[in-house]
Amino acid sequence: MFWSTFNKLQLSPDQLRPYIGCLYGFAGDQVEVRGHLELKTTLTDGVASRIENIRYLVVNAPSAYNILLGRPALNRLRAVASTRHMKMKLPDLGGTVITIKSDQKEAKRCYENSFKTKRKVFTVTTREPSEEGVARAEIARAKIARERRPEPAGDVLEWEIGGRMFKLGKSLGQGTHDQIAKVIARHLDAFAWSAADMPNIDPNFLCYCLTMDPQVRPVRQRRRKFNKERRQVIKEETKKLLSADHIWEIQYHEWLANVVLVKKANGKWWMCVDFTDLNKACPKDSYPLPSIDALVDSASGCRLLSFLDAFSGYN
Repeated sequence: MFWSTFNKLQLSPDQLRPYIGCLYGFAGDQVEVRGHLELKTTLTDGVASRIENIRYLVVNAPSAYNILLGRPALNRLRAVASTRHMKMKLPDLGGTVITIKSDQKEAKRCYENSFKTKRKVFTVTTREPSEEGVARAEIARAKIARERRPEPAGDVLEWEIGGRMFKLGKSLGQGTHDQIAKVIARHLDAFAWSAADMPNIDPNFLCYCLTMDPQVRPVRQRRRKFNKERRQVIKEETKKLLSADHIWEIQYHEWLANVVLVKKANGKWWMCVDFTDLNKACPKDSYPLPSIDALVDSASGCRLLSFLDAFSGYN
């Protein structure tokens, strides 16, 4: 719930309970949280209705909307929303389906109001970047992503499981350590420490097709020059991927992209691929992946959420 909506409902700030967590927006900036409260909420279509106690997080942020219902509330209501049909359906306590409708005019008004919340306007003059500039930009983005990696909140304990070393937080307790160790031992074949640990993966599982704009012509990037040290790293990393059958050589290619090397915190090199031109040819998908939504929904209500440092910071 946004602060403007909280004021329109003429609610007292004394009803707010403190919230100790952090909330971040889509741009990565932190959003001010005033607190949370529970309100009896009536959902009706004029025929059937349902009253539920819903916990609202009150935030102080500009928005064209009044309230955003999160996944925990939608799951508890057993609600199904469709942006295509601009409807949301949910059952009442008697089994009758409640259909809450919106309309094109209201959606258009919210869309137009979202542009009015912009506070600053900048005029930017752009120019076509050079190949060296693109490489430096890719390296900078990779370094920023690496620096923003989460760090353990406390000390860690090294634990040997199946001949491999894992690091578990000391603050978890002995009982939790044993439970996590059993889960890891049961699924040890799902972990890999190098490309050699996962050879001969089925191409039907490893590869996927890209949806590309048919009007975009294939781009073959010019070959970038690397010093002797980096050439040796590229040769070794390529040999590892070839031996594991993760890549193979082709003779008549339409797209050609250079690799980019980034120094990791442990002193080793991180080899990436410059897919800048390929990304430009792929239409942007504004909708989230359904599998990610399912994973987030399945974690709702769990007491413990485990974050794994997956293979040197990337997976």
